[in-house]
Amino acid sequence: MAEKNPLIEALPPATDYISYLTIIEYNLNPESLPTLHQVLQDTKLTTNIGWDLVHLLVPLLPNSDECLQDIARLGNPREVILKVTESLRLIDFQGLEPDTDDDEPIAGEETAPAYHPAKTAPVGEDGSKTTQAVETPAPLPLPVLQFTSLLSMLSILHTRIKTQYPSRFLSTSLQAILVSFNNAAKHKEELMSAIIQFVKTVSGTKRPNLPPRKSSTQILTAKSVQASAPDPESETAAKSPSASEADIQKRLFQSFITHIFEDYMLTLASDSDAPGLAWCSRLQEKLHPERTVPGKPSMTDKFILDEELAGRLTAVGGLVALARDLGMERKDLLPAMEGANAGSSLVPDNEDEFPKTAADIPLSKVGSLFMFAAANVATVLYSTPKPKDAFSIFPDHQKVLHNYIASSPDMGATIGTEPEAVLDAVLALAILAIEEDNVGEPTDSEEFNQYLQYLSLMSSNSPSPSIRYHAFYLATTILRSNPSDVERLAFIKDTLEHCPFDNLKAAAVSWIKGETIEANPPTGSSQASTQQSSVFATPVALDTLAPYLFPDLTHDLTATSITDSFVTFQQNLHFYLATLNFYYLLLSANHLHEALAIGDLHCNNDIAGSFLQPLREASARFKQAKAAGELESVWEEASDGDEKMAELGLLDVTLEKVTAGVARLNQN
Repeated sequence: MAEKNPLIEALPPATDYISYLTIIEYNLNPESLPTLHQVLQDTKLTTNIGWDLVHLLVPLLPNSDECLQDIARLGNPREVILKVTESLRLIDFQGLEPDTDDDEPIAGEETAPAYHPAKTAPVGEDGSKTTQAVETPAPLPLPVLQFTSLLSMLSILHTRIKTQYPSRFLSTSLQAILVSFNNAAKHKEELMSAIIQFVKTVSGTKRPNLPPRKSSTQILTAKSVQASAPDPESETAAKSPSASEADIQKRLFQSFITHIFEDYMLTLASDSDAPGLAWCSRLQEKLHPERTVPGKPSMTDKFILDEELAGRLTAVGGLVALARDLGMERKDLLPAMEGANAGSSLVPDNEDEFPKTAADIPLSKVGSLFMFAAANVATVLYSTPKPKDAFSIFPDHQKVLHNYIASSPDMGATIGTEPEAVLDAVLALAILAIEEDNVGEPTDSEEFNQYLQYLSLMSSNSPSPSIRYHAFYLATTILRSNPSDVERLAFIKDTLEHCPFDNLKAAAVSWIKGETIEANPPTGSSQASTQQSSVFATPVALDTLAPYLFPDLTHDLTATSITDSFVTFQQNLHFYLATLNFYYLLLSANHLHEALAIGDLHCNNDIAGSFLQPLREASARFKQAKAAGELESVWEEASDGDEKMAELGLLDVTLEKVTAGVARLNQN
């Protein structure tokens, strides 16, 4: 006799619903799921017990996906939504990836199987197994499958609810999705794909999905559409939401997308120096291909060939397209970008206080920046239509810098340490404005100088080489855009005099070097005559900067403590070398000697005695101290020590060149 199935035998009215739930829980396992799927086709049964099954079925995914879909179609949608959003918040994304490569399981503790591509031995034509192993797609981790399945349920549930205020259910669901997405550290692209599909379904947008990127994993795909039961608690008086309610729902989706965009971009990290989507580097490669290094992979190529980087483009492309379909425009993003509250949430802190108007729902400030940058960058990278309103450096980008780049009382030490994706987006907007020659006019010199200081500090403090390069390029370009040579000189002087960062002072030396070369061409051409009005074509500029270009180092490098002297020396070495190289140029270019009074510059500022000689003595002193073992505390690692010794050697060579140049100057 066949064994009786308790899920069939105990079906109501044989037992009451509460007892039947207990029987299901006691007998639930992967083998019983087909039977449960069968009994859940009873709408009355699923309406009464479906919502209580959600938390039991979620851990059994992917086998339980059909049962969860049954509950979404036939259960009480208002009750089921509560359980689904609760389950979303409870998904445990921790432990998807080991913290270290040498993590070992605890003895006697059961561990979950690792998610790696499975190796199978293919069968030959004669039925024998070959020895060659073939990789088969590995399943995604359970938390990712849970996320995608629950969002699929929400897509069905929200279309079933008939109420006068559907935005109240929608806001709760979106907040739960956002919390769950924020908890995930890995597989963001797969989660984003599920989110985009959910928003499309519930909002009614019709744009087709983007082609999937190559992946070694698979996501639960939607089953064939089956009929859903009507909302048993339908409010007959509410035939359709009001216009204001429709606006609230639309704004909820728009706000949600900006918050997802923010969360996604701020979690991106790469070993390829690709901050965020590397908009700056890819723009420069598109606009100025002549600047790319031959034989070196471009950042554009990396985003095509590297699967991880290509996945970023697919994910963000889907979000941007979805925002466009939802009617999000430039005029919606700019007010959010200028807002003071960077941490505004999707819904009020008290989730029971539902938004009453669309205006009550804030867009994410950081997410709006990313969305705005993505839309503008696309006009160059993908030839999308350009906006009608020009975006200029002053005042538009100046406001962006003020709103997104940290201002601090500690000499700007935190400027440039913001998330790299934010810095990349901010700088990309400036690159676009420069390329369109939309510089604009600053309100006054103070605003101009502050703007350049922000860029300069970013070029000094950011750990990303590409961010430092683009910030320096923009600072140099915008500095040169100021038609007032006096204001340009004032900014260079202010940087040399007050900036505490060695590399930024070295940048200021490069600025004065560029100004000097441009204002004093080597031949007596018509260009030379037009430059005579520039302050950089006269001795005034160098005389003004001399105390800061050639500071008196007598005391700085001759401190009683050899360690203190060496630390000071190391902190300023790049500046010293930049100044020495610039001075060598002044000494070597004969046509500058008379025009800029180089002889007077050398004598009047005691460059030989207070700048050059202390450097010579310091170099010799440090070498002797190293040989005597007096610098071990600051010269610890052998590789670092070799680098320091090479720097001292470079300093000596440069000093010799300058000394020879001074001798030639004295002979003349």
